[in-house]
Amino acid sequence: MVAMVFCWCYAYNNGAVSGKEADKAIMKTHFIRDLVIGEEITDYFITKRAEVKTGANGKQYFDILLGDKTGDVACKKWDVEGAEEEALSRYKPGDMVKVKALITEWNGTPQLRIARIRPLSEKDDIDRNDYIKAAPEAPEKMYAYLLEAANSIEDKDFRGVAVTLLEREKERLLYYPAAKQNHHALFGGLLYHIKRMLMLAEKLCEVYDSLSRDLLVTGIIIHDIEKLNEMDADTSGVVSEYTFEGQMLGHLVMGVRTIDRLADELGLPEEKAVILEHMMISHHYEPEFGSPKRPLFPEAEALHYLDMIDSKLYDFEDNLAAVIPGRFSDWVRTLDGRRLYKATTDVKTYG
Repeated sequence: MVAMVFCWCYAYNNGAVSGKEADKAIMKTHFIRDLVIGEEITDYFITKRAEVKTGANGKQYFDILLGDKTGDVACKKWDVEGAEEEALSRYKPGDMVKVKALITEWNGTPQLRIARIRPLSEKDDIDRNDYIKAAPEAPEKMYAYLLEAANSIEDKDFRGVAVTLLEREKERLLYYPAAKQNHHALFGGLLYHIKRMLMLAEKLCEVYDSLSRDLLVTGIIIHDIEKLNEMDADTSGVVSEYTFEGQMLGHLVMGVRTIDRLADELGLPEEKAVILEHMMISHHYEPEFGSPKRPLFPEAEALHYLDMIDSKLYDFEDNLAAVIPGRFSDWVRTLDGRRLYKATTDVKTYG
């Protein structure tokens, strides 16, 4: 087997392993956020995407996206031919690799020009936490927060839906990301996204006391639950691809189907089932983003904006984390191509 699949159950310990494992692990020396143009490096990374392609000149090349806990970097290995093509075509998302490469620049961002690449071997004793970009909180604690919120729902029908889905999907929720590449594309990212939305909702309901907390909390817990079936992710939280149903239907439509089945199973009144389904299909707001209907009641409207607040502010946090104060970030596609600014003031800002 040319590559060792990097699947594991993340042992959260404030981002680090402990004891003997940490003592003997190979130290990672080059993190992606610290790459310097012109340097040659040899280090380990996790594969996010890999494919042998044919260039405009008719020659084949290896296009691979590598990552570590600080970010991702595009990489190329040029002039691939013969037996090398077959070997490189076997790499897949989640595989750990060791590369020797020159750090070049493409469109203003670092890119690795790979000279050599090989899969992780049994002798490569690495610190796994260096390679997985993970949510900053322990998955079990985040899951417990969600389950507590679900159990606090007073309406028994809504509580039944929220608790049932959380308990059935616990195993995957502990590691699944919220996206393949965009916001919260992290180990445990889906839990992190839902938890922060729930925290926001509690404050929102204090200000707007006409909102139904039960309905809003339920909507938040269920709104992205079908991302678990829309994407195919391994236990390191790396998405290899979208599933067949994920590509054909998307998590909004898949979510409506799930609620429809669950409503029959739990005996939900028709109105309550349709209200939850409406929250599913309307939370992206615009047809071009997959929503055939815009929100038609306050809690559905609130769900959309809470989703947007958390996803957009995450993108700010993530993209400004490595920016030097007084400087601008690279172009951020998910924020309409903006270059974000990190202030020099002592007042705490993103990152």
